[in-house]
Amino acid sequence: MPADGHGGEPAPSGETGRGFRPASLDAVNFLLADVRGALGPYLNVFLVTQQHWSQSEVGLVTSLAGWLGLAVQTPIGAAIDATHRKREAIVLALVVLGAGALCIYLFPNFWPVLIANTLIAVVGDVFGPAVAALTLGLVPQRLLARRMGRNAAFDHAGNVAVAALAGLVGWLFSQQAVFLLVPVFAVLSSLAVLSIPASAIDQRRARGVEAAAGGGSDGGVGDGETVSGMGILVHCRPLMIFGICALLFHFANAPLLPLVGQKLAAAHPEWATVMMSSCIIAAQLVMLPIAILVGRTADRLGRKPILLVGFAILPLRAVLYTLSDNSAWLIGVQLLDGVGAGIFTALTPLVIADLMRGTGRYNLAFGAVATMQGVGAATSGFVTGVIVDRFGYSAAFLTAGAMALIALAALFLGLPETAPSSPAEAEPGALPEPGLAE
Repeated sequence: MPADGHGGEPAPSGETGRGFRPASLDAVNFLLADVRGALGPYLNVFLVTQQHWSQSEVGLVTSLAGWLGLAVQTPIGAAIDATHRKREAIVLALVVLGAGALCIYLFPNFWPVLIANTLIAVVGDVFGPAVAALTLGLVPQRLLARRMGRNAAFDHAGNVAVAALAGLVGWLFSQQAVFLLVPVFAVLSSLAVLSIPASAIDQRRARGVEAAAGGGSDGGVGDGETVSGMGILVHCRPLMIFGICALLFHFANAPLLPLVGQKLAAAHPEWATVMMSSCIIAAQLVMLPIAILVGRTADRLGRKPILLVGFAILPLRAVLYTLSDNSAWLIGVQLLDGVGAGIFTALTPLVIADLMRGTGRYNLAFGAVATMQGVGAATSGFVTGVIVDRFGYSAAFLTAGAMALIALAALFLGLPETAPSSPAEAEPGALPEPGLAE
């Protein structure tokens, strides 16, 4: 089957895509991080400190947008599985993202921000699974762990770059001007995505399809290939457990950076954007080497031990935030986010690839796990906003810490090791163990 649906042959299974240059995928990860990073916590700080929104109003907008975006997360994953135009899907999402950022810049009022933020949340569902799918389709299984680590490293490098740039723009011009960076990076990201040849992408491998022993076809992918039904999301118990862990982790982790940014902005309003950028840069500088280290050790040490370290960092970090309001202390504690979130970000696409290997439902599963993450993040935005308004920041941090401990316990007790137990199982054509994906 053609790799792009209208011409060109896919790379042979087990080989890197013909005509693919690793620097193109590096650029995609770097620039997409810039696009997303120019929004995120900057929006919360801008609305609270410049537009004088209450914590509850900000929480309501972010939660509504998050929940509406979640409604399409898993279907988007399924659509990415089905389409051979993964590059074009990313470009279309970038167009909408850039338009949404311009809307927030021009009309920073409740309804325009709500609508724009909702559209941004919806199209934001595309990037994670689509880039992971491109990686699967471009890189053979034996190189996947290192490549996923490299993806995460360039993603973190992009976050550092945009945080520094956003801090500079906010200082020279205004917090509002930061949103103008989004359409600029959207254009650059589109060029990077289109620099990857469509013919270099193995579309079967991009969705986790392997050759079926019987040579039959199920799901219309191609002769000799089989695709599991959508029930795989329910029947794969480790996937369900990992999704629950992701939900709890993000419920605890998502509000921490915005809350810290708000505390810093309240203490130093003239340095609000610079302070937020300092927090982001502090964590991302740690995430970059962590991602590379995870990529190099995940096959040797296994996924679960490394994940446990990342999950254990989160409750510690939440408690440490309550011990002092000193700016240097808060930024220093934020360094721990680079370890915890860095490990989680680097390993998530790899764990899902382990569990979905041979099913043809990689992007569907990626979308489902991302939905669980989003449920946690969207819910916590409103919950922590209410807690801060009524009980203060320390209560919100301790609530997040308690949820983080529950996430750690669920991971330790419920998730099995997902890494292939032998090199042979990582080769193309090897199906997952029945206990993992069946």
